[in-house]
Amino acid sequence: MRSFLSAAIPLVFATVAKAAIVEHWWDITYTTANPDGLYERRVIGVNGTWPPPQVDVTVNDTLIIHAHNSLDEPTALHSHGMFQNGTAWMDGPSMVTQCPIPPGHDFTYEFNITQHGSYWIHAHYMGQYMDGLRTPFILHNSPEAYTYDEDIVVPLEDWYHEQSSNLLDSFLNQYNPTGAEPVPQSGLIKRTPNASFHFVPGKTYRLRLINMSGFSMFYVSIDGHEFDVIEIDGVDTQRQTVKSVYLTAAQRVSVLVTAKNTTDTNYYLRADMDTDMFDILPEDLDYNLAAPVYYDQSHDNFAPADDEGMDSQFDDIEFKCLEPAAAVQPDKQVNLTIDFQVTTDGINRGMFNELPYLAPLVPSLNTMLGMGNLSYEKTVYGPQTQAIILDHLSMVEIVLNNLDAGAHPFHLHGHVFQIVGRGAGVYDGDESKVEKWYLENPIQRDTVQVPAESFTIIRFRADNPGVWFFHCHIEWHLESGLAVTFIEAPEVAQQRMTLPQAFNDICEAGNIPINGNGAGKEGLDLKGAPSGITLIYDGFTSKGKGAMAACIIAAIIGMGSIVWYALSDPEKKARDIQAGRA
Repeated sequence: MRSFLSAAIPLVFATVAKAAIVEHWWDITYTTANPDGLYERRVIGVNGTWPPPQVDVTVNDTLIIHAHNSLDEPTALHSHGMFQNGTAWMDGPSMVTQCPIPPGHDFTYEFNITQHGSYWIHAHYMGQYMDGLRTPFILHNSPEAYTYDEDIVVPLEDWYHEQSSNLLDSFLNQYNPTGAEPVPQSGLIKRTPNASFHFVPGKTYRLRLINMSGFSMFYVSIDGHEFDVIEIDGVDTQRQTVKSVYLTAAQRVSVLVTAKNTTDTNYYLRADMDTDMFDILPEDLDYNLAAPVYYDQSHDNFAPADDEGMDSQFDDIEFKCLEPAAAVQPDKQVNLTIDFQVTTDGINRGMFNELPYLAPLVPSLNTMLGMGNLSYEKTVYGPQTQAIILDHLSMVEIVLNNLDAGAHPFHLHGHVFQIVGRGAGVYDGDESKVEKWYLENPIQRDTVQVPAESFTIIRFRADNPGVWFFHCHIEWHLESGLAVTFIEAPEVAQQRMTLPQAFNDICEAGNIPINGNGAGKEGLDLKGAPSGITLIYDGFTSKGKGAMAACIIAAIIGMGSIVWYALSDPEKKARDIQAGRA
């Protein structure tokens, strides 16, 4: 025991010495920018500039972001991919784990860094991050799992010339019955149309590819080079060589690229948008982006293109985690069917299980922590909060059946999950429909692409008490209602957590109730909670049945009158009257 302590104490002090407090002051402001060189517009930046600064931390650090909202509307920040274990209130999605920060008010996000890998920070209020409030968030490990000479962050994003609020108004509109999404005007590599890379012969580069788009998916490759994939969504993977990778909205992939040994040829890094996602393909949209990779900038000898584009053979489900973890049988299965339909408000909306998500009047985390035993009653969170209760430490299996003709990226807050199976059509429990099970060491990530008209099966351990959003990361679809809320281990959360006073303060400043159910009331009285936007009833309502009955009765009376009139022979009666007068 004595020898163990003598070895452990220096190790503890060494770990503590490496930890740092990384502190940022963000004044979230409007400014102007012209990221694609085509159109200057109002954007959301930080401290009067755009783009917002990249955030870098190391494992065991504490990150503090002091946010001041200088906008004319509320805002909130989400550190995408962070587990927030024990600090669920720092997750950020508006009306899920916090009230949004009102205009003119301050709020501080603070949490410990317990993960490593490639992430990003973005607004989680309406469509704000598509107005520019998004930035890479890099969590360095010490040491990293793989060695390389240089670390290069490569954000990818789509870009719109119109404000997101205006685009949402046109998207969620009765005059858009097909639900056609706004198509971006541009795509950006490294936040600019003029990105470039400089390689030194023989060196190995880590490219952290981060798709910060609100809609678009990208296929990425470098002419004449191969990628060794080493990380997917913050999870180290067993090294595997590919020609190209794809990233749907919110996904991240780290690849190692070893430079050539000569400088007589330059190359292009290519990022091709998935044009299948777009309802229209504008003639002026450059959807095949390219950035030069210079070995020698003094000449313009470039290698011929060998871009696979949308024919990429990359497939994330075929990768394995560096730290193996087998899948286990689930304790609970959650079936989520994805569809888009016109609802009772005349708008084409995304929905799980035929019901679109509507945010409650009280943040769901507040409701979970304040409603005692009623926190296990899913209706307490609101009629359309789409609450799903999870028991502590249960193994949860989610079956995602996509009925839509388009693919969708789904992100789970607070967790990574294993992708254990998929197949064509609808999964109804018939395991023979699964193309292949991945159970030995399935890939883990926090955002999964579910292809059109197919199913994907994922699993995760409910080991993180809190309230966790699960939603499509195409921002248009989230705002239309394609989301559910996982209420994880309410009793354990109530025992372990107390909301900091600052969370109550921003609710009060925004005139939002702090306590109560989804309607801001006690018990199960949910009158006034957002609801009523549902599928249009496929049949006759009670009023319709009444109207139909009245029509049938009126028709019977009308037909009876005609028959009576015909049988009564009015012409014969007229002749008899005339004869009588004579």
